[in-house]
Amino acid sequence: MRILIANDGLTGAGGVETYLSTLVPELQAQGHEVGVLHDSRASEPGPQRIVRDGVWRAGIQDEGADAAFARVRDFAPDVCFSHNMRALEVDERLIQDWPVVKMMHGHFGTCVSGHKAFSIPSMVPCGRTFGAGCLMHYLPRRCGRASPMAMMREYSWGKKQRDLFARYRTIVVASRYMRDQYLRADVPPAHVRAIPLFAPPVGNNVAVSRPRPIDVLFLGRLTNLKGPDAVIDAAARAGRQLGRRLNVMMAGDGPERAYLGDRAVTSRVNASFPGWVGPTDRDRLLRESAVLAIPSRWPEPFGLVGLEAAAFGTPSVAFDTGGIHDWLTNDENGRLIDLASDSDGMGDAIAEILRDPALHCRLATGAREAASRFRLDVHVGAVIRVLEAAAGSVIATVE
Repeated sequence: MRILIANDGLTGAGGVETYLSTLVPELQAQGHEVGVLHDSRASEPGPQRIVRDGVWRAGIQDEGADAAFARVRDFAPDVCFSHNMRALEVDERLIQDWPVVKMMHGHFGTCVSGHKAFSIPSMVPCGRTFGAGCLMHYLPRRCGRASPMAMMREYSWGKKQRDLFARYRTIVVASRYMRDQYLRADVPPAHVRAIPLFAPPVGNNVAVSRPRPIDVLFLGRLTNLKGPDAVIDAAARAGRQLGRRLNVMMAGDGPERAYLGDRAVTSRVNASFPGWVGPTDRDRLLRESAVLAIPSRWPEPFGLVGLEAAAFGTPSVAFDTGGIHDWLTNDENGRLIDLASDSDGMGDAIAEILRDPALHCRLATGAREAASRFRLDVHVGAVIRVLEAAAGSVIATVE
């Protein structure tokens, strides 16, 4: 097949970029020709580039939309595999001429803000179905920005995305939880596929018991949704139970950065803030950490970072939200924490794991076993079957 990957950016720091940078070479290794259509400028910085130099690509902001789409027509894809795309007119133009499979990496078209959570009186997941009624809650419960104009822009975008559901050949999600969200949005069961993500292939020679200088690792954007403050508070609580300061690595960036630094100092936590890290440093941090914390207060669509850690024998401690329980089983490869217990529950779990080397070794072994079950080849095979089904009529015409 000739596959066109569509994504907002050519580079980035999120899970989507990590996912695509692994998927694309696997598709190529199986004999498929891959091109990339990206909206943002190719010069935009980011620690992760989704394709290597030499892969066919077209940039909308670099070349202009008409010129970029003219080049896409010359590339002549059999199928388009669209990912994060804020400019929905890109998906609309692709749909006019080619079959499009859409992978939803977030709550797009099922929530006004995409957060799927209320932040007032406290941050809790939202169980509502997207619709005009959501506007009654958006401002009072701070579902997003405290701006009526932002609310109406986001509602309009979400409605436009939802209107495209029926025009995609298939919607792909990563967890059973996310599949349920799109079924609730009236997507027919046959048109939404849950394909679990995968652990990175890092080899089988990673020892689960070895010195780990980092007690707790957080990887992600430093925003309230991701719960980084809960990591600081949990580390402080665990440190008091263990009688020492914990070494915490907060890798990422965002609006809470300065606040979290001050909070770590007052909480007597040895916290480092390296900013966004590239693939090599990311692997090193995962390898050197005793525990990965996933304190998301919103419903995580999957939580890929947990499987990335598991590949290095690093167990996760996570709030039980969204699709995380698809790969994290309590007391097997980490700890699932009731969201209501917040940082206290997370701190108690961290202290228990760090206090007991035998427990840590058992959970680390379980993490490696979990990583082995979520294999890259299984995921890629499932994706290829979906793309082939969508492209079938086009391929038959070409042949």
